[in-house]
Amino acid sequence: MTPETYFYEMLRIRRIEEAIASRYSEQKMRCPTHLSIGQEAIAVGVSAAINKEDLMVSNHRAHAHYLAKGGDLKTMIAEIHGKKTGCSMGRGGSMHLVDRSVGFVGSTPIVAGSIPIGVGLAFASSLKQDDLLTVTYMGEAATEEGVFAESLNFASLKKLPVLFVCENNLYSVYSPLSVRQSKERDLVKIAEGHGIFSQKGNGNDVEETLTLAKEAVHHIRNGNGPAFLLLDTYRFREHCGPNFDTDLPYRTIEEFSHWLEKCPIKTYQKQFTEDTIQEMEEKIKKEVDEAFSFAEESPLPEFDLDYELTYAE
Repeated sequence: MTPETYFYEMLRIRRIEEAIASRYSEQKMRCPTHLSIGQEAIAVGVSAAINKEDLMVSNHRAHAHYLAKGGDLKTMIAEIHGKKTGCSMGRGGSMHLVDRSVGFVGSTPIVAGSIPIGVGLAFASSLKQDDLLTVTYMGEAATEEGVFAESLNFASLKKLPVLFVCENNLYSVYSPLSVRQSKERDLVKIAEGHGIFSQKGNGNDVEETLTLAKEAVHHIRNGNGPAFLLLDTYRFREHCGPNFDTDLPYRTIEEFSHWLEKCPIKTYQKQFTEDTIQEMEEKIKKEVDEAFSFAEESPLPEFDLDYELTYAE
């Protein structure tokens, strides 16, 4: 992949989610949506460091992870519309995306729920010796759950091929880090205390994220056990929903403006010409319009006996 590809992938995710936000009031998408607007560099950088066959588990804010992993846009938009052509057959919505064809095992809205699932997948890979690596995404609030420490311990003990990626966007809904965690708490040191290779970086810099992810993946693939990345970033929209929420008192306009200047797309686009960017914009708009048309024209699921979803006869 090239810098132009990284930028295109980030811009594509941004425009897709902005389209979801702008159309959400039409009442055709009836599930909650957690947008990754502002956090695109992490998904693109991490996915660029792994293989298509590698596995990935995500959380409630999953769109960017799904798309960067190679998930199908049409089926994602159809899923958010609750249609049978959706990647989860219209039964999961925004927070339950699945595409096994590209190694996206699924997303779960339960806080910290992605962590043990990712460890379980890595344990299965270890037992089967299939050489697959698993990426499991989490927000920093998930590290406050007991299963975080339990999973780190087990992954380290068994030297499992799992990459823990923590997206630190500073908030858990409306609660900042200062009211949830001691300022002396260091997630990198906590992971290191479990014997895990750990690094911290700027999650709004796609190339720095890629470099850190490559180092972590190299460590894992050499049989050295799991790795942990703490990547700082920021969400521009509300915790759940399509709107901006700077009118609420939980964060200031000054803080929002500070992070807006660090926008991964704004800072990275300076190296490309206006013509190049415009060409990308037109290509993305066409793809987005086609995806929404596909979703709106698709049939609703038939909730009968669901025989097609059984795992065994």
